[in-house]
Amino acid sequence: MRKTVKIMALILALMMAVSVFAGCNSAKKQEAAPAPAPAPEKKEEAKQPETKTDQKIVVGLSLPTQREERWVRDKETMEAEAKKLGIDLKVQISDNDAGKQMAQAENLLAQGINVLILAPHDATGAAPIVDMAHKAGVKVISYDRLVMNSDVDLYISFDNVKVGEIQGKYITEKVPKGNYLVLAGSPTDNNAKLFREGAMKYIQPLVDKGDIKVVHDEWVKDWQPSEAMKIAENALTANKNNIQAVLAPNDGTAGGVIQALAAQGLAGKVPVTGQDAELAAAKRIVEGIQSMTVFKDTRELGKAAIAAAIKMAKGENIESNGKVNNNKIDVPSLLLTPIAVDKDNLDKVLIDSGYLKKEDVYKK
Repeated sequence: MRKTVKIMALILALMMAVSVFAGCNSAKKQEAAPAPAPAPEKKEEAKQPETKTDQKIVVGLSLPTQREERWVRDKETMEAEAKKLGIDLKVQISDNDAGKQMAQAENLLAQGINVLILAPHDATGAAPIVDMAHKAGVKVISYDRLVMNSDVDLYISFDNVKVGEIQGKYITEKVPKGNYLVLAGSPTDNNAKLFREGAMKYIQPLVDKGDIKVVHDEWVKDWQPSEAMKIAENALTANKNNIQAVLAPNDGTAGGVIQALAAQGLAGKVPVTGQDAELAAAKRIVEGIQSMTVFKDTRELGKAAIAAAIKMAKGENIESNGKVNNNKIDVPSLLLTPIAVDKDNLDKVLIDSGYLKKEDVYKK
């Protein structure tokens, strides 16, 4: 009996030991088991980067002045066209200051523009602006005035030699003989040289022949009407009012010359040329104190510049219709056609086209 009890106690002890060992082993397994991985968070779908065509095109516009009506029109046209086409157009006006234009161009580039439309105040001094833009990966359109000695990408303007030819042909047909006062535009503007070149194709042969005598020949600083008036006053005084014709390079300078002529009772008696088809010039033509102007439709010029800028920003090719040398390269050029305007066709060309309003032209 005692033996049986001992055996049973031993078996019971062994069973308890096995149970404790199994429990410990199970606990160790539970401790070693890794924690279940957390459920992955729901990620937002990654946005695709905007392509060049998705981004809003930003164009910089640097103009030399707003003192002349035609430059006001250029600005208004381009702003309206940019708005219509969804382009961000950033505009700076240098007020005929080359240093200021350089600083403004640098500011435009810092704003991340895609293309720069540049109408230089100083044709040669603006070359570093083109270099600066190219270093920033920005192409440059030379607008109306050609940037000299540069690798400018495109030139958009009118056939400016043709403008001068229109003026020269008109004035020499009107006054084939006599004393001439010849004015040229700003010496810093390459266009002024082209206008003069075209006009002298008609004037110089008559000078060589002895029919025309150029009694005074001078450039007009910054195209200022006040400068043109002073030059005309001095020429009239020096020649005792014996001047039969005036080649004025634009409507602003024509206005200055006509003021000087009016002071001597000669307004309307001495033919005066012009260009830009400004409202004031149209009024003077109707009045008979300015002989003609040259119409350069800046509406079309401004639209062409914005269209070209968009194509450049998209990396597309631009069709040009000529090349103009800027003393460094033959610049691909888009040249529009100028039109001679006088009393005979003023209504048809300027009013019927919507460029000027009849009530404004004929308002007294």
